[in-house]
Amino acid sequence: MSWWGLGPTMNPNRFQNRKQEALDSHPLRRSTLRRMVGVASIALLVSLAWPVQHSWAQDAPSGQSPAAGLKQLSLEELGNVEVTTVSKDPREIMKTPAAVFVITQEDIRRSAATSIPEALRLAPGVEVARIDGNHWSVAIRGFAGQFSKSLLVLVDGRSIYTPLFEGVYWDLPYVMLEDVERIEVIRGPGGTIWGSNAVNGVINIITKSANSTHGILASTGSGTVDQGTGAFRYGGLVGKDFNYRVYGFGGIRGQQFHADGDGFDHWRMGQMGFRMDWQKGEKDTFTVQGDIYRGESGESIEIGSFFPPAEMAEQGEDYVTGGNLLARWQHRTGEGSDIQIQAYFDRTNRQDFELGETRDTFDVDFVQHARIHDDQELTWGLGARVSPSNFIQTSQGVNFLPAKQTDSIYSGFVQYELPIVRNKLTLTAGTKLEHNNFSGFDYQPSVRLLWMVTPHQSFWAAVTRAVRTPSRLDQDVQFNIFDEYYTPSPGATPIPLYFQIQGDPKLKAEQLIGYEAGYRTQVNSNLYLDFTTFYNGYNDLQGYGPIGLSETVMGNPPAPYLFLLLPYANAIEGHTLGTEIAPNWKISHWWSVRGSYSFLHMSLRDKEGFTDTGGLLSSYMGSSPSSLVAFQSFFNLPKHFELDETFRYSSALPAQAVGSYSTADLRLGWHIGEGLDFSVVGQNLLEPHHYEFGGDPGPLVGIKRAVYGKMTWRR
Repeated sequence: MSWWGLGPTMNPNRFQNRKQEALDSHPLRRSTLRRMVGVASIALLVSLAWPVQHSWAQDAPSGQSPAAGLKQLSLEELGNVEVTTVSKDPREIMKTPAAVFVITQEDIRRSAATSIPEALRLAPGVEVARIDGNHWSVAIRGFAGQFSKSLLVLVDGRSIYTPLFEGVYWDLPYVMLEDVERIEVIRGPGGTIWGSNAVNGVINIITKSANSTHGILASTGSGTVDQGTGAFRYGGLVGKDFNYRVYGFGGIRGQQFHADGDGFDHWRMGQMGFRMDWQKGEKDTFTVQGDIYRGESGESIEIGSFFPPAEMAEQGEDYVTGGNLLARWQHRTGEGSDIQIQAYFDRTNRQDFELGETRDTFDVDFVQHARIHDDQELTWGLGARVSPSNFIQTSQGVNFLPAKQTDSIYSGFVQYELPIVRNKLTLTAGTKLEHNNFSGFDYQPSVRLLWMVTPHQSFWAAVTRAVRTPSRLDQDVQFNIFDEYYTPSPGATPIPLYFQIQGDPKLKAEQLIGYEAGYRTQVNSNLYLDFTTFYNGYNDLQGYGPIGLSETVMGNPPAPYLFLLLPYANAIEGHTLGTEIAPNWKISHWWSVRGSYSFLHMSLRDKEGFTDTGGLLSSYMGSSPSSLVAFQSFFNLPKHFELDETFRYSSALPAQAVGSYSTADLRLGWHIGEGLDFSVVGQNLLEPHHYEFGGDPGPLVGIKRAVYGKMTWRR
């Protein structure tokens, strides 16, 4: 993988010759409609050939359900599921003025996802593309890339956004999937509550409380790509109010398809941890949880070298270790009112043969919800984060100056909820005030309106400002790319020519003003529909400034070198617009289907005085699909069998040399007996392999057709 996925961006013509070939001749460009019809036909034939008198849930003995929590909720009850990510306060989905989608534990189980990125494919509007065996691109509403720089990702409220890499490393939300209670996906800006970098969306992975994980759970799985997975958990109760669990799990993943046979993308990871929940009386709840982990993955990157002058493709290992400790206290002060204090420490060490970093993060947040006059609610909070880091230079071509730096964020927010018409029309307004060491002071206000047309029908609209603060990658990097030897005059000694990408310490925060509207309706007890439309205006997006020229004659390196300087700048502006629709239809008590369609249009341009020198503008525009389609079918069959089908379609990514593709998964599950479950999954069944996102150096990595089996035992 190229350094932070920037290879194709820095040199956009590198893949130009093979790009058109990929778009024109890729086998996945063939009729998508034919495959959609085929998948739907399979589902229909199964339903006709296998009439079912009882659902799995009806057949299962009491207490033997393999999933707890949100498993057997009706569509009406799912609309009443409470989410906390939008306002840090529980809200029913139907009464939430934001584009929110909840991925439940049962959704994850029946999808047979083996990682968090794969589980995120279940949410409408989330652009998940697998790059190779250990890298993903995950984005919401555009600007896709390996590090999801406009997306804030949380695990139980703990941010895993890193200021050095400008985004999220998707091997770090390494969560035991059986412990996930739900994943709340907020499409659209969330800066008023969560602050900087919650620009295009917020993903909060929420794990189960310790009181819902009593007993023993053990699982093991193996397949052609996910070659080995294993997990063990034990939980219990001490006294009447103290619950705990301990766990450990790990996995080994093999390589994907490489046309040149140069497989590098293996992956190994292990993690262990604990959680304790203590309920003291009726008002106080305490939580303490922690994890430690270690992993390694294969990398292929290009490194600029001075001795000798060259741009070399190298392969090696990327090592990551770390751990975290989180504590939370919630004190209820009255009906609908409480005080919450959360603090965590996170340590991450990452190093490969190109660079390394050690980072410690200390974070504390205070939030108060206060009911005023029964109908009105005031929410306010304060937060502080201090993150000392140490950059480790391991190659000649990449450096950050200074090597040691302490990053900080200090913030406060206030939000007021005012019912205009009781139980009908509610106005919510607030703002986040924040100061960070990269771009100074900023503000992120929002205004949201909710209209409850009926108890089962709501309309909402919102206007929000959000910012993505610069990172060390934006301001402090020096990245050298060898281009060629340059001969200044006939007969002269050739001079090595380099491009040097430079950070700009004065780079400003990227800004978004987003306009959203949505409609939700429970048409009847069996049909639910969620529709959202949006328009986002962007300013001061990261691009490149004018190319400069500099000749290094002495120092390090101690020989003549010619550098073309390519500085980062706030060089791009424009807008995106789109729609997202997600129906959910329970056809009968034994068959349900759901789907989603997402449309995205991006219109970006250079700001006055700038040109698209380094290709970032074209990369932004051509790295997110304009159309995403997903269809899922769930059958509850006799004798505790389950049959689940998934179909996905993505339009082309011109900047990544990836054509449109469609693929399908099929899962057969069986609840064998008391506490024992078995499932077998076929993944990416429509082709031997397909391409989802570009990589560098070398050819695209194909995502292979795979088979995976898993067995889980609970007691």
